[in-house]
Amino acid sequence: MTTPKGPQLAVLPSDAEADSRPKPQVLQPSGWPVPKGYANGMAAEGRIVVTGGVIGWDAQERLADGFAPQVRQILSNIAEILAEAGARPEHLVRLTWYVVDMEEYLTNLKELGKIYRAAFGAHYPAMALVQVVRLVEKAARVEIEATAIIPR
Repeated sequence: MTTPKGPQLAVLPSDAEADSRPKPQVLQPSGWPVPKGYANGMAAEGRIVVTGGVIGWDAQERLADGFAPQVRQILSNIAEILAEAGARPEHLVRLTWYVVDMEEYLTNLKELGKIYRAAFGAHYPAMALVQVVRLVEKAARVEIEATAIIPR
């Protein structure tokens, strides 16, 4: 058996192929109020991509200053991680947010909405928001875990 020489290349779908594949399905029970900024549930089939807890620092581990700037950096970081697997934000099915101050989150909701839409568009997966005592990096105000499913 011979071992191939040179770099191993992954074949990613073209944009036309990707657009024809099924997208995650939003689960909205009949009669329930439509949530704003998140989905009650999602269903999808395909390759699962998960992130660890992502915080708002750049590639040099410099943490953005403030809650909203950290969220902007986190969403950018998540998009980069997804891209490594050939996934895009519309493949997200779940985000879990960990915040150290719920009031800080609520105070920034309007700006967070703009930041989110700039990063991920109008795709809103299932989300959970949890207040925690602190995060591993003491200066981090928020940490987000993501789950995406790339359709077959």
